[in-house]
Amino acid sequence: MTTHKIYIPRDSSALSLGAEEVFKAIKAEASNRKIEIEIIRNGSRGLFWLETMVEVETARGRVAYGPVNPSDVPSMFDEEFFLGKDHSLSLGITSEIAWLKNQERLTYARVGITDPVSLVDYEAHDGFKGLRKALKLTNQEIVDEVTDSGLRGRGGAAFPTGIKWQTVLNAPSEKKYIVCNADEGDSGTFSDRMIMENDPFVLIEGMIIAGLAVGADHGYIYLRSEYPHAQAILNEAISIAEKNGFLGQNILDSEFSFKLEVTRAAGAYICGEETSLLESLEGKRGLVRYKPPLPAIEGLYGKPTVVNNVISLATIPIILDKGSKFYADFGMGRSKGTLPIQLAGNLKQTGLIEKAFGITLRELLYDFGGGSATGKNIKAVQVGGPLGAFLPEHQFDTPLDYEKFSEINAVVGHGGIVAFDDSIDMSKLARYSFEFCAIESCGKCTPCRIGSTRGMEVIDKIKDGIDQEKNVEVLKDLGETMVHGSLCAMGGMTPFPVISALNFFPKDFGLEKTET
Repeated sequence: MTTHKIYIPRDSSALSLGAEEVFKAIKAEASNRKIEIEIIRNGSRGLFWLETMVEVETARGRVAYGPVNPSDVPSMFDEEFFLGKDHSLSLGITSEIAWLKNQERLTYARVGITDPVSLVDYEAHDGFKGLRKALKLTNQEIVDEVTDSGLRGRGGAAFPTGIKWQTVLNAPSEKKYIVCNADEGDSGTFSDRMIMENDPFVLIEGMIIAGLAVGADHGYIYLRSEYPHAQAILNEAISIAEKNGFLGQNILDSEFSFKLEVTRAAGAYICGEETSLLESLEGKRGLVRYKPPLPAIEGLYGKPTVVNNVISLATIPIILDKGSKFYADFGMGRSKGTLPIQLAGNLKQTGLIEKAFGITLRELLYDFGGGSATGKNIKAVQVGGPLGAFLPEHQFDTPLDYEKFSEINAVVGHGGIVAFDDSIDMSKLARYSFEFCAIESCGKCTPCRIGSTRGMEVIDKIKDGIDQEKNVEVLKDLGETMVHGSLCAMGGMTPFPVISALNFFPKDFGLEKTET
């Protein structure tokens, strides 16, 4: 009897949309009809509006169906979907779906394709090739590859990864650490979670290579407390890697040893800031540290430490495998390679896209996102999380590029894009930016701790029509003080969304001017 191979995702997004119920329904229906099937729990491909997306392996390639609900399952069996036959939910060959076909997936090459915790599957799809190559190189040669690739921190700061690694490599110390910042807390972001749940070995491989490059033998994944599925999958993958010689003593019979463990984060947004993260990892309250010294010189427990984001580390294996030039050939200007972009908010099609730098916001919002879910005009988008500027329609043709965004006082950040239609009141979003800062500030510096609360009060006065001209100036002065006086990006960037909302949408604040 032929066994039919069926793929049903098990990541958090798919599960929240009923993937587990679809799995049970397909399993039960196949059993009742005595049809032999093998179900592989893969990761989500990132087309959230089509979840639960079920795939079937055929001679033509995988065929997709979605969005599948448990009630659809009997009719799918009636139409023999397990043979890849037509059904009203058929999406055709998965790899030919425009959303996927028009991407450049490098870091996410395996996401949605493989079983996340199958080491055999991982290696069959080029897994651990980067590590095997790195084991034949010197520390300096590994760092040079990363430097030449042009990779910059994908967590938001965009600091060159190679320079950070070089600093740690040069720092004299018998003990060094690799810390993965997996405290993904920006609004509308989920790319870290998707990698950790859907391709955990690529992060593990990236951290091993980082340790090999700088001479560190211990790594920590500081994981967002709201990610229990990611924690379970990471721990399972780490255990499998240890049992198969990829972690622990004498990795792949080399002289290099590396230990890796997962630590649950403290549940505070500020602990995504690297020095606050290190304090929390040491068991202390998550307060921001003064810099210098940099964590690369005095980091975890006072030792030289590489602190990188999940995506930065997960991109390392393909750079070592394919070479720095291969990666650097993607992108534009100084923004090399690709960026996982997360589309969220008021859009018809939300999910994850990996594209080379240079794509415009308009292409992302309309070609991929399909326009607003409500059918109304898109009024503004916030790029780069809760501290990112609000961009109006006339800036939608700006290419996604660190420098181009800087020119318009915006940030790319972690690649999260949240869209709002024209029913939104931008003054409420601006006020919420201050409120968010007031709640999440660690409280160590005055501009952030006090400025955020005063900012809410000033916006309220402007909205109430009290001395509007004077209070607009107060708001701008307050913003300048926070930008230049705050200890970290938390307070330093909070004015970005506020001032951009004030500049581009003054009518929402009760102001008559079109631009200030």
